[in-house]
Amino acid sequence: MPARSDRALRVLVVANQKGGVGKTTTAINLGTALAAVGERVLLIDSDPQGNASTGLGIGRALRKHTLYDVLMGEKTITEAVVKTAVPGLDIAPSDPDLSGIEMELAQQARRSFKLKDALDPIREAGFYTYVLIDCPPSLNLLTVNAMAAADAVLVPLQCEFFALEGLTQLMRTIDLVHASLNPNLEIQGIVLTMFDRRNGLSAQVANDVRTHFGETVYQTVIPRNVRVSEAPSFGKPALVYDLKCAGSQAYLRLAREVVLRERARRKVAA
Repeated sequence: MPARSDRALRVLVVANQKGGVGKTTTAINLGTALAAVGERVLLIDSDPQGNASTGLGIGRALRKHTLYDVLMGEKTITEAVVKTAVPGLDIAPSDPDLSGIEMELAQQARRSFKLKDALDPIREAGFYTYVLIDCPPSLNLLTVNAMAAADAVLVPLQCEFFALEGLTQLMRTIDLVHASLNPNLEIQGIVLTMFDRRNGLSAQVANDVRTHFGETVYQTVIPRNVRVSEAPSFGKPALVYDLKCAGSQAYLRLAREVVLRERARRKVAA
């Protein structure tokens, strides 16, 4: 087991209720990039589809215990953790049974805090410096659990026509969680994904988002990239599949921005 970190763990939830925005791709590759710069990262796959698990090469046979077992109180999150091929990056994998978790937890006390309670020992242990939670593309109990457990939200936003409309709905949800479940929840940042410089609409959406949200939007923009799209089918993050491609380099820059924002936050809090 690695030495205890002298920094408090930061839990970041990667969320957007719209599908196909690069959410899981961002969770996988940001986690890989953070591990590459020396952070110790736990990725929690909170999507019943399990794409983050598959994208990191964790097939069904390797998922002996999953987040479903953790939320049901049958296993600790440490028992569910699987090491990936990326040094410094572990994952708590997903299971299709997660799709029914809302009904199974309906009558249980603290049903919105199941993940937070499960993460408390991880916070106390101090072995990880970041936890990234990949959420399903919907605002359901799994997403609420993730936001109730998180310190901040990282929002991947596709550069397309309906982006701002979906983002407004997500911001309302974050405000509701902040008001009722997690008063410490904040926005870490918004990352523009699937940017196509040949498409004027991408630039227009990027400008609109920056006008509305200012410095909340990361300077790094994730481009559309074939190599990034191919990587999950090989069970590898894009940074392992092709480090030199434009998408991988963009995720490395994003990781640097995330780390710099966290350093600035700690300096203000000190």
